[in-house]
Order: sequence, then structure tokens, then C-alpha cells
Amino acid sequence: MKLEKFSLGMGDRFLHQGNAQLQAIVNAKQAGVDITPVWNKSNREHQTIGTDPLSLREEADAAVAELGWTGNYHVDADHINLSTVDRFIDCSDFFTIDVADGIGLRASDENIAEFVDRHSKYVGSLAIPGSGVFDVSKETIEAVAVTFLKAVKLAGQIYRYIADKKGADNFIAEISMDETENPQTPLEMFFILAAIADEGIPIQTIAPKFTGRFNKGVDYVGDVAQFEKEFNEDLAAIAFAISEFGLPDNLKLSVHSGSDKFSIYRPIREALKRTGAGLHLKTAGTTWLEELIGLAEAGGEGLAIAKEVYKKSFQRMDELCRPYAAVIDIDPAKLPTLEAVNDWSGEQYAHALRHDQSNSEYNQHFRQLLHVGYKVAAELGDRYYDALKEFEFEVSRNVTENLWERHVKQLLMG
Repeated sequence: MKLEKFSLGMGDRFLHQGNAQLQAIVNAKQAGVDITPVWNKSNREHQTIGTDPLSLREEADAAVAELGWTGNYHVDADHINLSTVDRFIDCSDFFTIDVADGIGLRASDENIAEFVDRHSKYVGSLAIPGSGVFDVSKETIEAVAVTFLKAVKLAGQIYRYIADKKGADNFIAEISMDETENPQTPLEMFFILAAIADEGIPIQTIAPKFTGRFNKGVDYVGDVAQFEKEFNEDLAAIAFAISEFGLPDNLKLSVHSGSDKFSIYRPIREALKRTGAGLHLKTAGTTWLEELIGLAEAGGEGLAIAKEVYKKSFQRMDELCRPYAAVIDIDPAKLPTLEAVNDWSGEQYAHALRHDQSNSEYNQHFRQLLHVGYKVAAELGDRYYDALKEFEFEVSRNVTENLWERHVKQLLMG
């Protein structure tokens, strides 16, 4: 199973927007850009909402049938580990293997010594085309092994477990190393890929850590020029590692954006055009926010639900934010009061929530709180699901427009 050059990870917490999401991919194809859709949903989201992984497969299959999609598509077991993977084995064909917990844990001295010895031919001056020339000592290689080898060996264990259950040719493997404190240098990336090759993992995407903050649902916070440098260096390290270690020739970067990192789309687009490289982008959960926008614009019961979700999210802020504390920055003083929101029209609610930074009413703090407030909507049960059905036109229009206009066009067609 081989992943195409461009792929888009699409989150859908409530499993109602498969058609609207896929329509954005159809729009891209009609415009001459081929993108493979990848539906993704994490174990945490399934547990919070009360769904099971099979439901995501059913949603994807139904959307593909409804729209007559004839291209490839995938269902991603998002950020799995050994304790959670079993739920996803039968219904997923893309596995994001998350080894963040293993980064910084030390492998055995024997494993470290074996790794250093195996790659000692790189001691001296190592040129990574497009990235630079690096002085490499045995201590350099050992330092990478001390930090990352344990995590890669854990990835190998998980990969082989999945391969044993599904067959090695029946899924796509990604390794995620983005949820760590420091970005990997290009030299570290090169030796991480060496370790991955040693483990026999035919990864097709890798998600590194980049400088800056990738907060949920809002734009990138950081030095865009530094991100551009790191992105290009990672592309170079991957290209070199493919030739050196025999990794799959379609291996590409995966950017776990937390959604809507519009300010880095230009440097990504330019780098892809310059190098001919591919990309996997996970847009995560903005689909849920587009649902709220659509409900608010619909008025009536839709707007009432949108206001109630904000009210309860505001009242339960600490509880809802705690699991996402590392990837949100909310200033409570900049949140609208409950009284103010209660008086808003649907248009005002939509303007505050929609990620349009040219609109003076847009409020990134309001948006981030609602991003993590999906648990509140889940607790509304049938009332929320019935509203999605009743106001399907308003909701789906926003979902498609978001993916097509703000993501696909800006990332690959600007």
C-alpha cells in the first residue's frame, strides 16, 4: 500500500461531515490537484465522544460511495501506541505511531553501541545536500542514540505488531515525533531515519517537531523564517536518508498542524514546488468548529446550541483545557462574557469563531476554548446530532469551504 504525493488528514469528531470533507478533495481534483483524503480520529476523541474506530471507517466508506470517489483514501489510527492499537487494527489502514513517550529514554548500552558501530562510516565530515556539512564524531552518533533510539525501537515493536495482525503490505506507517520539547536538527533527523531503517520500518511519513507553537485551531506562533529553514532542512535530510538507507522513495514529511497554520503555508508551498517533495498535512479538528459556525448561522435551535456549548465550555474551562494545556494559549480576560454571547446574532458568533484574521471580530481565545469544548456538544447527545441533520446545508457549506478555500488552495495552489 503506497501513499500518494499529497495527502490531507481530516478530523471529524462527530462523524457527520464525511461528504462535505471529501467534496473539498473533489474540488481540488477538478482544479488539477490530486490529494488523497485520510480520515483521522484519535483514541482520546473516540473515548470522549463515545464512538468506536469502526465508525470512522464506515463514515469514510459512505462518503466515498456517495460522491463516487474513485481515488485512494485511508483511515488513520491517530497517535496510537501499544496500549491503544488493538481497537484500530481491523478498520484502519494508516497508523500514526506515536513514540513521544520514548524520546529521552535510554536504550540499552549494547543497543547504543551497536548503533554507533553500524553507522561509524559517517564519522568525519558529512554533507547532507541542501542542508549543510556536519562534523560527525562517534559521540555525535551516540548522543542521537541516547535520545531517540529507545523511541525508534518502540516504534519498531508497534509496527511489527500491526504487521503481524494485518500483513505488512496492507497499511501505511507514520512515525510521530512532534510531541517533544525540542525540534530535531537535520543531523538528528538523518540518524533517526537510520535507526528507523535498522528496525525495518517502511515508513511513508514522519512527523518531526518544529520550532514555534502549534496551538489547536489557530495560526502558527513563532518565527516563520526559522520554520522555513527547518522545513527545508528536514526535506533535505529525508531525501538523503532515502538514498542512503533504502527507505521508501515516497517518504515525506507529515505536519501535525493542530489546524489552520496559515502563515507557514507559503513557505511549505514554495519548498514543495522547489523540491518536488510530497506532504501529509493533518488539519485535525476544525471540522467541529465549522459545525458550530454553521449552526450559529442557521439561527433558531442551531444558534441556541452554539451559545449553550460556549456557556458550558466557559463554565468548565479548567476541565476541558487540562488535557490540551500544552497546545492552547487562552487568555480568560479576552474571552467574551456569557452575557455578551447570549445577545449575539448568528453572524456575530460566526465572525468571532471563523478563522478569518482580517475580520476585527475574530477572537482566537474564543476559538481555542470552543476547539476543546467538543465534549460539551457530545454530552448534548441527540439534540446536537439532530441539529447537524436539520441544518446540514449550512454546516456542510462551511466544512467544505474551510478545507477547500483556506487549506487546499493556500497550501498547494497559492
